[in-house]
Amino acid sequence: MTFEPIIPFAIFAVVAVALVGARLVTLRQVLAATGAHRRRALGRWAAMTLAVALLLLATTRPAITAAAEDTGERGSGANTNVFVVLDRTVDARSDIDALLERYPEARFAVITFAPGPTLAWPLSQDVWSLQPVVDAMVALPPGDPARADAAAPGNILRYQLIQAAQQYPGSQNLVVYAGAGAPGAPAPQAGVDVPTDSVSGGAVLGHPADGVIDEATLRSIAEDLGVPYLDRRSGGELPPLEVRSDTAEATEAVPTGSRRELYWLLCLLAAALLLGEIWLSVRELRQSRVARRDVLS
Repeated sequence: MTFEPIIPFAIFAVVAVALVGARLVTLRQVLAATGAHRRRALGRWAAMTLAVALLLLATTRPAITAAAEDTGERGSGANTNVFVVLDRTVDARSDIDALLERYPEARFAVITFAPGPTLAWPLSQDVWSLQPVVDAMVALPPGDPARADAAAPGNILRYQLIQAAQQYPGSQNLVVYAGAGAPGAPAPQAGVDVPTDSVSGGAVLGHPADGVIDEATLRSIAEDLGVPYLDRRSGGELPPLEVRSDTAEATEAVPTGSRRELYWLLCLLAAALLLGEIWLSVRELRQSRVARRDVLS
């Protein structure tokens, strides 16, 4: 069992203490009741306290990690950040799936553009939840060529790289840019301005948008990022990503365990308890209104 809290421990401790204090206050009110009403109130208090405890535990992101010998698989990407920059007018889902499978221990971030640049998935190791998001990213029709900008995600990528360096010092950053290069754009495309020393490796993947691709622009972006350009028009298996020789050790395939997230199960159980409390509260409200109406009549 492993844990990867989504919030700093100090904040978690403050929230946990506050919630425990609040539950103890309500417990005093429950114990003041008598008879059958007290037993029902105590049962509902226990259910809500359990729901709070489950949600708190879910924030620690517990997971079951199996050893590599048990899974028979080889994982990679420990202490590695993979930034996927995706042109929404191309279909690169198969390549992204290959990356998720190839680097199961890595943290992933997804930046999309065309239309405007967006951080679609913040840097996270929750690959299990990212997979359905990727599956839903179907290619969009190309927009107005005059507004196309292959370098549009540059600012978001730069800030994400800076944030990753602060949050995960010593980690490696792989940048995988998948796009068409804004074919048909009347104006020359600007470069992607990111510090090349912040990029450990990756690739620019050339995918056509509506059958068209601007290879010159993509090669220019690859040069800006310091990574190779790979023509992906013919599909096939994604070639290995190039990594700088001084950082290759962190991203080589090494025996690792598979991580099975459990936070969703804890949230599901807490939701069931909360729904039960809502149903009981609504029923009591309806009964009190009926009783009041009978009294007034």
